[in-house]
Amino acid sequence: MKKTVVFAFLLLLGKACLAQFPGSVPDTAWPGTEIWNRAPHNAFTDLIEYKGYIYCSFREGAGHVPGTNGVGRIIRTKDGHSWEPFALIRKEGIDLRDQKISVMPDGRMLCLMGGSVYDTSQKPSRLLGMYPHVAFMGKDMKFSEPEKAILENSSHNNWIWRLTWYKGTGYGIDYGQGSALSLVKTTDGKTYTRIAELEIDGMPNESTIRFDKKGKMYILVRREQGDKLGVLATGRAPFTSFNYQKLDYRLGGPDFIFSPDQKKLIIGTRLYLPGGASTGVLVCDLNGKLLKTVLLESGRGWDCSYPGMLIKGKELWASYYASHKGKANIYFTRIPLKHLLNKLYAGGEKEYL
Repeated sequence: MKKTVVFAFLLLLGKACLAQFPGSVPDTAWPGTEIWNRAPHNAFTDLIEYKGYIYCSFREGAGHVPGTNGVGRIIRTKDGHSWEPFALIRKEGIDLRDQKISVMPDGRMLCLMGGSVYDTSQKPSRLLGMYPHVAFMGKDMKFSEPEKAILENSSHNNWIWRLTWYKGTGYGIDYGQGSALSLVKTTDGKTYTRIAELEIDGMPNESTIRFDKKGKMYILVRREQGDKLGVLATGRAPFTSFNYQKLDYRLGGPDFIFSPDQKKLIIGTRLYLPGGASTGVLVCDLNGKLLKTVLLESGRGWDCSYPGMLIKGKELWASYYASHKGKANIYFTRIPLKHLLNKLYAGGEKEYL
């Protein structure tokens, strides 16, 4: 296999050996409610608020990987209790993965996805390439057919994992090459240009971008080689140079948002724990230093995580997937911010901030 193909399979499998988690983990997990289980494998979520509803997007498929038949499912709720199907996004011959939804400056919802192409004549199927795909929701509240995104200097292996909009421009990270990250931008959601290369080694891949109120860019990056520890990159406009902070914990399917006062990072990720992986929410300072861990109900198995998060009133609302009940299904939880942000510690459980 070519190097890029090997990279893709290693990344999607995610079965690397577990590392010791550096922080204290609660004995009991915060409960989650199962909200979708209709496909053999339901995974890789995102969560946004849009016109009075909370929308949750994820992939339905036959399995984690290789998956030749992935489609995008979007469900929605008004109250966090009752969920209804909303949209199904599919493309013949393409495994659509990691459906990430955002609201464009013109008010349309955009679904950004990875599109994997397989040679199914071989057993197991052989990955031929990865191409970003996009679908747009119009005024009729229906999504367009997914189409390939147009990416400057693209190859047969590109993956823009999540898009974050700031002042009319959408920013994301292309990591499909397997050895480097490119910061890309778009104004129309379909055409992407490159801004800068990030200086991060260790097979950097899944990355989430957020902006603080002053326009500073934060990029949370998963790594899968070397020490495998995550990296937090920060930079300011024109976003061509960055500072890098190595974290002391691994990441898997990471998402993050700022606390309401913008003094903390709230990170949703896979926790690599003794005995297996689980999904968790980390409260960290703005340099990524761990201050608190909340374990989410997800068992101890590698096939979990990929949360979507938002703050709704005085709660953190989060979606994620887990396989502790026999197969991968979608879960949802609500955590009071008082519980999440109280009794933070620095250096030890008794040294509260």
